[in-house]
Amino acid sequence: MVVFDMAGTSVNENNIVYKTLQKVINEVGNFSLSLDEVLAYGAGKEKLQAIQSVLKNCLNIEDEELAKKMFEVFLVKLTKAYEVEDIFPNANANELFSALKDRNILRVLNTGYDRKTAESILEKLNWTVGKDVDALVTASDVPRNRPYPDMINFAIEKFKIENSAQVVKIGDSIIDIEEGQNAGCGLSIGITTGAHNLAQLKSAKPNYIVNDLIELVNIIDGKR
Repeated sequence: MVVFDMAGTSVNENNIVYKTLQKVINEVGNFSLSLDEVLAYGAGKEKLQAIQSVLKNCLNIEDEELAKKMFEVFLVKLTKAYEVEDIFPNANANELFSALKDRNILRVLNTGYDRKTAESILEKLNWTVGKDVDALVTASDVPRNRPYPDMINFAIEKFKIENSAQVVKIGDSIIDIEEGQNAGCGLSIGITTGAHNLAQLKSAKPNYIVNDLIELVNIIDGKR
């Protein structure tokens, strides 16, 4: 089984989520945070958790009510953004999904989005669970979010995977890599197409770092 993060990994959405998050935090709080700061502390996390992390680490603010207010505004603005902005499968995502299916390897999407948002993205991409991918697990499906392994464990239980070492996790953020490591995945892989750069990904000590999803074929086939 391969577990894919969505935004920045299997989905190319030009950082809509984090640009929206940055805008909301700055507008609601009258701050001036950069996109890099928001990405550094918010990438890959459930989005209320991301807001709390950005406020704490960038501004030394721990205000639950402020974070909740920002999160509510964020959900409204993100829905509108996804209605008007173009999003696409990331490079070679469809080709990789097909290659994995040919090898009888399960394809699971997991995400820090809530289920409503994640399903709207799949609809826009024309991806269907059961055809293009085998399952979707979202932050709202489990008690704890990344870096805890709950979403991966949910998929492992769903498909009755006997050993987590049979699972590969790939994502574009440090917290994706940590999630895979905490779940005991056989491989935790970073990809440079999203939130975190090469140096940031290396700091999490993944098994591999790739620049394109299609590189997973050779890794899985044992050719790299």
